[in-house]
Amino acid sequence: MTEKKSFKFPQAFWTANIVELFERAAYYAVFISITLYLSRVVGFDDIDAAWLGGFFSAGLYFLPPFTGAFADKIGFRKAVMLAFSLLTIGYFSLGALPYKIVVVPTLIVLMFGGSFIKSIITGTVAKTTDESTRAKGYSIFYAMVNVGAFLGKTFAYPLRIEWGLVSINYYAASMTFIALIVVIIWYKNVDIHGEGKSLAEVWSGLIRVVTNFRLILLIIIVTGFWIIQHQLYATMPKYVLRTVGEHASPEWIANVNPFIVMTMVLLITNMMRKVSAVSSMSVGMFLMPLSALLMASSGLLESFAGESVSIFGLFSAHPVTIMMIAGIVVQGLAECFISPRYLEYFSFQAPKGEEGLYLGFSHLHSFLSSILGFGISGYLLTAYCPDPDTLSAEQLLTAYDHSHYIWYYFVAIGIVAAIALLIYRKIYDNKDKLAAA
Repeated sequence: MTEKKSFKFPQAFWTANIVELFERAAYYAVFISITLYLSRVVGFDDIDAAWLGGFFSAGLYFLPPFTGAFADKIGFRKAVMLAFSLLTIGYFSLGALPYKIVVVPTLIVLMFGGSFIKSIITGTVAKTTDESTRAKGYSIFYAMVNVGAFLGKTFAYPLRIEWGLVSINYYAASMTFIALIVVIIWYKNVDIHGEGKSLAEVWSGLIRVVTNFRLILLIIIVTGFWIIQHQLYATMPKYVLRTVGEHASPEWIANVNPFIVMTMVLLITNMMRKVSAVSSMSVGMFLMPLSALLMASSGLLESFAGESVSIFGLFSAHPVTIMMIAGIVVQGLAECFISPRYLEYFSFQAPKGEEGLYLGFSHLHSFLSSILGFGISGYLLTAYCPDPDTLSAEQLLTAYDHSHYIWYYFVAIGIVAAIALLIYRKIYDNKDKLAAA
């Protein structure tokens, strides 16, 4: 009877998780097509579109500790209503006003709205669970995040094909508007005013994290992994559409990643439970250059299988699609080895009682990798897989002959990051042993 009761959650918990699903469905539908939209509809070139997409993503990872502190002061209910109002206005404006002068401030509005959601929903889960229900609560939250991400990218493909890229923004606005209505009707306040950190305390925590050499070095090394991971959104959509054709579905290809993570993360984490966190992360880091190498190997597959590869006689796919999926499968496995253990290791480096504050900045690697990963992508696409609208008919005949070279750069980044983590482990293992002695 006690066990049954321990898995009952208050209304605010379920409301928060339901609206998280809507928010993720909106975000990932837009994010998988963000650079396509900025180039094809708004008119930015590949380089500018990439930088804009990168700074948008970076802000979503940098701002949550600060917007979370603000949410603690005004109350979660007001903050989550503000967040979904900003998101609805932002997504609608992105579709209705696709002009360069409007898009940049619109992305800033979306950035703030999304950063509120990241802090409020996780905060709601924390405040509506206790020690006996927290693990179950976060597993439900993690499932909602992945289901929302999967659905968003699934809907993005038919929307793009049938109604164009603009329609994806209206779809996202409708998702966040539904979430806003759900919040207004069912979300009850669960926070205790003043119990969160002040903005000054959050800023002080950021300074302590970035001046902790051991932590900032780990963040920089793991940034190498996430630079490659971000190519799922920065490079892959344009690369696939330009090398395979407009009928291709980068949106559905991207769904391979959350599928692998959802199905494999518990198994791999359990398998590596007796191995140190950095050792588990090292396995994942060495998988990343392999994933990029697979993505670069479509030409090799095409040389002996042709332009259409039969999959067990069930269906056929282009070699680029096949090798992209193979690379993303390996990426998903790498994430299973890295992400859970990275958070574990990071939390152990935090001073006692400040684990939460430090973990708030554990995603600084995604802040850095968003900017660097998207920025690099724009230049590589321009060099090896340029926009067909900028090419003559004659140039188009050979324009994509070396498009796979893009992935060799990410192979190199992955190898450097993996070797750097081995050196890091060696240095700090020795230091920890000396300190213990």
